[in-house]
Amino acid sequence: MSAVFDLHCDTLTAFMAPGRCLDTLNDPQSAFALCRLPRGRSWAQCCAIFVPDSLPEGDVFPFFHTQVENFRRQGARFSDRVRLCRTAGEAAESWREGRTALFLTVENGAVLGRDLRRVEELARAGVVMVTLTWNGENAIGSGSQTDHGLSAFGREAAGELIRQGIVLDVSHLNDRGFWDLMEETDVPVAASHSNARALCPHRRNLTDSQAREIARRGGLVGLNYYSPFLRSEGEAGFDDLLRHARHILDLGGEYSLGLGSDFDGADLPPCLNNCEKVPQLGAVLADPLGSGAADRILWRNALDFFAKN
Repeated sequence: MSAVFDLHCDTLTAFMAPGRCLDTLNDPQSAFALCRLPRGRSWAQCCAIFVPDSLPEGDVFPFFHTQVENFRRQGARFSDRVRLCRTAGEAAESWREGRTALFLTVENGAVLGRDLRRVEELARAGVVMVTLTWNGENAIGSGSQTDHGLSAFGREAAGELIRQGIVLDVSHLNDRGFWDLMEETDVPVAASHSNARALCPHRRNLTDSQAREIARRGGLVGLNYYSPFLRSEGEAGFDDLLRHARHILDLGGEYSLGLGSDFDGADLPPCLNNCEKVPQLGAVLADPLGSGAADRILWRNALDFFAKN
């Protein structure tokens, strides 16, 4: 099968940038856009509701509900081309129908405020994964630019998210918070858009021990295309993605490595600055790693993860 399963993009809320239209999922300016998807390739896309750290607490949940409606509205408008999905089975069915599978996620657990009852509302809205923090600190814990760990509320929130069947996403969570979460839970987790810190020493990237732990649990690591997460200086290229892929595979990530592009959430290198260019990445990976390993990275590992979780 020729397919792609991308664990993270910010396209849904890209309308916040000046000059962008409300139908972000089909906007030719969008890095992920239905009108730009490569022909003949099945596609599943996790679309994040990005909640900025700077958004006032009282505005966060209304903003969430507005974006849920935005997601549903665009799903209805482009229903001939997309299906809004909650399960791997629904994604596979959408592919058989020739439609793109769209999953709803949330980037920043600040969406919960300090109210565990909101977790059930997220589940009812169709959210399948929540990035627990962004760069700063929220009621759950600390992001990569802060130094505290998981809070007492964060431990409760993690348990409730698990009970509601929502995947815990540790991208953006700082090291202390990551290991606090590992002590608190035993479930598979995702790092939807993070790379290997051993190759690029950015705090947003995963240490080797973190990547091993995610693999040991049967979790997911999505390769991020953003140059500063791929190399310390200069513009990244396909070779950098391949280096990070090899490294994570060497840490036991054969069945945990996937894609987490960060489309429309970061300035990406020209070689991967839109969805049209992803098939070339597949070819770059397949040449040294083999077609089976490339397929696992491109789509199979993510689809299997959601089938199991």
